[in-house]
Amino acid sequence: MDDRARQVEAQAEAETGDEGDLVTLALLALLVGAAAGLVGALFRMALEKADHLRVVVIGWTHGFSVLGLFLVVGLCAGAAMMAAWLVRRFSPHASGSGIPHVEAVLHGEAPPAPFVLLPVKFFGGVLAIGSGLALGREGPSVQMGAVFGHLVGAAFRRGWADNRVLLAAGAGAGLATAFNAPMAGAVFVLEELVQKFESRVAIAALAASSTAIATAHLLLGDSADFDLPALKASPAAAGPLFFLLGGAAGLLAIAYNRGLLATLTMVGASRLPVETRAGLVGAAAGALGWFAPGLVGGGDGLTQRALAGSADIFVLPSVFLVRFWLGAVSYSAGTPGGLFAPLLALGAQFGLLFGVACGLVLPGLELQPQAFALVGMTAFFTGVVRAPLTGIVLVTEMTGSVAMLLPMLAACFTAMLVPTILRCPPVYDSLRARLLKGG
Repeated sequence: MDDRARQVEAQAEAETGDEGDLVTLALLALLVGAAAGLVGALFRMALEKADHLRVVVIGWTHGFSVLGLFLVVGLCAGAAMMAAWLVRRFSPHASGSGIPHVEAVLHGEAPPAPFVLLPVKFFGGVLAIGSGLALGREGPSVQMGAVFGHLVGAAFRRGWADNRVLLAAGAGAGLATAFNAPMAGAVFVLEELVQKFESRVAIAALAASSTAIATAHLLLGDSADFDLPALKASPAAAGPLFFLLGGAAGLLAIAYNRGLLATLTMVGASRLPVETRAGLVGAAAGALGWFAPGLVGGGDGLTQRALAGSADIFVLPSVFLVRFWLGAVSYSAGTPGGLFAPLLALGAQFGLLFGVACGLVLPGLELQPQAFALVGMTAFFTGVVRAPLTGIVLVTEMTGSVAMLLPMLAACFTAMLVPTILRCPPVYDSLRARLLKGG
């Protein structure tokens, strides 16, 4: 047997291990998924309560005119400051999405996060997103799931190889719970977190996502996250439009990634205490929320309106620009919160605008703007994150629609091609590099 054959055989043995060990790993992954699903579901429920409370308080304070505005600004600033303080005081790794830290751990570039991250990420995320910051629930859910994976592996005295697998599986279970998308959770682990196919990781990720969703359904139900009107197949003549949509989304993704990084650099150079920065961002979100409650928070409401085609087309460009920069500024606050949900909202809005514009220019095609909103979600996500399979599966599961799979493939192709050619790195690669440099 030559050296190459020996290497291949050794790699196969290291990946598969013996059957008993693999069964044990799979059973532990089921346990990790159940824990991640329970905490992720409770996190979603807490966020829903926080969003509802914010809307109720804003409505109540409108009866007090300017005094009510100051009250909302103060409450949102205080909540954001508290979230930032929790992060600084107890768990610095809980800042931001958490996905770059999980990737760094899986690549051996950073140590796993300690248990204290769980309460900091949970309560800090509720405070930050509840205060109106444009952040997503998936980042905290992913990082909390990863912590559960590491804790279970350590409790059962597994080696680092198994701990790494369980950590990755827990992270995928967190994403699955955040969006009620079990397949996307497993795909996300392989495509984004470990960035290669490993059979042990795949088995563990599938196991963890399955029990995570089964557990979450007991608390949240099993309906799709978004309601989508029935879509008919797009005419063949509309095919080139989806390639164009993807290319435009790729250019927009470059602007988003560079804008986000520039904002982080600028805010970091300000030398303001993290609590002060978070308080200023929270105050801005509170002021915006007092005048336009639907523009703040994670953005699910904006996504739903875009998918329904009910957004005001004349106001939509302004809403898009506000959300574009609010997302970057919110992420710079140093509080827990992710990028996925705001990205999907921006992609849906951009796709809807593109579809309406195409409909005006080409009225004979009888285009459905909602179809472009759906495809825009996957295209913009792909351009920013550079994970097309995750984006396609995620959006398909969140909407329960498979009618636009072919247009999604076309748009994701050009959305990934454009920033790659222009050498704009994926957002999580850039954020991980900043994390490792201490930025």
